[in-house]
Amino acid sequence: MRWDEGHESPDVIDRRGQGAGGGGGLGGGLLALLPFLMRSRGGRIIALLLLGFLVLSSLFGGLRRSLTGETGAHPGTQGTDEQMHFVSFVLDDAQNTWRDIFARNGATYRNAKLVLFTDATNTACGYGQAATGPFYCPVDERVYIDLGFYDELARRFGAKGDFAQAYVVAHELGHHVQNQLGITKRVEGLRRADQTGAESASVRLELQADCFAGIWAHSTEQRQLLERGDIDEAIGAASAVGDDRIQRKSSGRVNPETFTHGTAEQRARWFKRGYDSGQVGACDTFGSDVL
Repeated sequence: MRWDEGHESPDVIDRRGQGAGGGGGLGGGLLALLPFLMRSRGGRIIALLLLGFLVLSSLFGGLRRSLTGETGAHPGTQGTDEQMHFVSFVLDDAQNTWRDIFARNGATYRNAKLVLFTDATNTACGYGQAATGPFYCPVDERVYIDLGFYDELARRFGAKGDFAQAYVVAHELGHHVQNQLGITKRVEGLRRADQTGAESASVRLELQADCFAGIWAHSTEQRQLLERGDIDEAIGAASAVGDDRIQRKSSGRVNPETFTHGTAEQRARWFKRGYDSGQVGACDTFGSDVL
C-alpha cells in the first residue's frame, strides 16, 4: 500500500508499556493519594515531595525520549514504530473516507480513537486483554490494538503484509460505523437470544464490519493507493480469522453452533463485496438470506 510514512493521526493514543492501568501508571497511583495526604501538615509535605518527583520524572522522561527517540514501549513486544505510523495512517485515511460517505448522506461522522496498548488495558467496556485480539468498545468509541497481534497474525495464521494489517484496523473501525448508524444498539437487544451460531446476529455484525472494511479498500483503489497483492493480503487476513479456521487450529474440530464471526469463506466474501461495490447498501448482512 502506498502511504505517507510521516503522517500522524491525532486520534491515536499510545499506551504501550504503561501496563493495565491504561495510562495511569505510577504517576496516576501517586496522584490518587494526594487528596488524602493534604489533610495533615505532614501529609502536605509528603504531597509536595511527590509532586516534585512526578514533575522531575516527567521532565527527564520527556528529555530522554526526545534524545533517544524512545516512546516508553517495551522493545520486542509492542510492534515497531513503522507499524505504529502505518496504523495511524490507516486510521486517519479510513476515517476521512467515512466522513465523506456520511457527509454525502447528510450525516456527521464522529472520529473514533485508536488505543495502542501492551498485554492488557482498562476500557469503558471493561478489562481488555491482548489475548482476545483487537476490539472496539462502543461505550468510549475506541479501537484497541496490541500491535503484537500482527506478529501472531503472520506467524500463526500466515496472514502477512501491510494490507493485512490495514484490514484489521478497517474492520474494527467498521464497528464504529455500525455504532454511529445505530446498528450496534439494535443488535445488542437481539444478542441475548442470538449470541452465537452460524446465522446469529453476532456473525452478521462481524460480516458487515468486514464489508465496511471492503468499502474503505474500494476507496483506496479509487485513489490509487493500492499495490499489487494488497487485496489478496486483506482477503487472506479475513479468511485466516474465520471461526472455522480458528476452531480447526485450536481443537481440530469445527462447531458452527459456537460461531461468532463467520467462516473464512464468508468473511472473505463480504469483504470482497464491500470492495467491489463501495456501497453501504451492499453490506446489509441482516437482510441477507445467505451469509
